[in-house]
Amino acid sequence: MIGDIIRRRRKEKGISLSELSRMTGVSKSYLSYIERGMKKNPSIDVIKRIFHSLNLPITILSSFDEKSSSIEDYQ
Repeated sequence: MIGDIIRRRRKEKGISLSELSRMTGVSKSYLSYIERGMKKNPSIDVIKRIFHSLNLPITILSSFDEKSSSIEDYQ
């Protein structure tokens, strides 16, 4: 799930939800929904802002597989 990838990278970087919210302009609650899988289809603009802030390659989206949620699977 894409939210798992975001959460793992955010935690690896030691970034809180509040910090990521400030970095992306996306509300903390919305980020939490994405991470917990409660928001299944966030806009591409939101995903781009999150990925950019976490230094994740946007190409992950083209190879996204629901069965895999490890960042290493996409690099």
